[in-house]
Amino acid sequence: MRVMKWSMIALAVAAGTSQFAVASSQDDSKGFFGDQSLKLKTRMEYMNRDFKNGAGNGSSGTAGYRQDTGVSQLLTYESGFTQGTIGFGLDAMAMGSVKLDGGSGHRGNGLFASDSDGNPEKSQGKIGGAVKFRLSDTTLKYGQQFVASPVFATDDSRLLPEVATGTLITSKEIKGLELSAGRFTSLSKQTGMGRDSIGGLPDENGNGGKGLTNINIFGASYAFTDNFTGALAASDADDYFKKYYINLNYTLPIDDTQSLNFDLNGYKTKGDSRGDLVDAIGDGTLGVDNNLWSLAAAYSLGAHKFTVAYQQSSGDNAYYYGVDGNSTIFVANSIQISDFVGREEKSWQARYDINMKDYGVPGLSFMTRYVMGDNIETNGLGEGKENEWNAESKYVLQEGPAKDLSFRLRYAMYRSNGAYSGYSSDNNDVRLIVEYPLNIL
Repeated sequence: MRVMKWSMIALAVAAGTSQFAVASSQDDSKGFFGDQSLKLKTRMEYMNRDFKNGAGNGSSGTAGYRQDTGVSQLLTYESGFTQGTIGFGLDAMAMGSVKLDGGSGHRGNGLFASDSDGNPEKSQGKIGGAVKFRLSDTTLKYGQQFVASPVFATDDSRLLPEVATGTLITSKEIKGLELSAGRFTSLSKQTGMGRDSIGGLPDENGNGGKGLTNINIFGASYAFTDNFTGALAASDADDYFKKYYINLNYTLPIDDTQSLNFDLNGYKTKGDSRGDLVDAIGDGTLGVDNNLWSLAAAYSLGAHKFTVAYQQSSGDNAYYYGVDGNSTIFVANSIQISDFVGREEKSWQARYDINMKDYGVPGLSFMTRYVMGDNIETNGLGEGKENEWNAESKYVLQEGPAKDLSFRLRYAMYRSNGAYSGYSSDNNDVRLIVEYPLNIL
């Protein structure tokens, strides 16, 4: 009887356990070629920054505006994983850009590198690749890759994206939980074809830009419910700083057409070693010691969304990033021109979005927002203040041979007072971005 009883218990436990057993990503692998993809993204970008109130183009010293136009193509190949306990795969990328317009007197928008004579390069390109392995729902990738961690994020805001070189491990073994860890040893900037071209501190002798030597990153995110998620991340950029990040995101459904969303983001950045030499905002205040956080609340009503946000920066200096990727700033008031991260700065945002699908024009959307910041500490110049207004329209073709072709028009008007004019000059910024993603495989 006892044997029978324990046998029945064991069977019941096994049966119960099997209900929770789910095939892993590697178990479902269709092979190296079965899950492969080949994508081509073509982008045309026109960018004009017209400086106001007597400001000049500091990049050339010859004109009061910057204007560039170019076309880029990004080809990415991703294989599937071979079948078996441990899957193997390969990723590759090739990218290039061509200058259509933008002379030496108007350069400086970050679309093109400069040649030895100071003129924009007519064309540029780079290639890269990575190997990857997968065990169950855990993937290891080594080589050139794009990264989207809140403490290390490659930027894709111009013609070509930044590219990082290193190792990244991502694990999704537990439902709702994603863990990541990585080490990266170089970062190429958007206009830099070299493997390690990102700017940074001068070397120990004061020569050149030292750039990224290495950075270790860690991240964890967890979906507590379908409507509530949280995330933590940390990084250690050698010779620069340690950075910590937190995010809480909660959506409150009201009915089928209404919802409230709350999004909290926070950073703590602390310099060590040579990071103490950083002058984050060019005001003569050295050091990397900053706390930055933002809270955004968004109310969605059908096609409309209304957002308000508050952001605050505190510490010995402004928020510092760039050597760890120029997209490493996951806060509400980081917008088209300014990030509103000055020393002790407080900023407020009001934003409105509308999706025209509900009005018979699917694929068309509009956005406008206004951000104002004050309380910025400067070196004896008084209180710094800044404000920025953005307006944006985007249209994406919904069907036909050019499906997913998009047209995006962006406008920004930025102004700062005299105490803060050294951070960013008054300017009007216009960008037209045409993008066509094509799935070849």
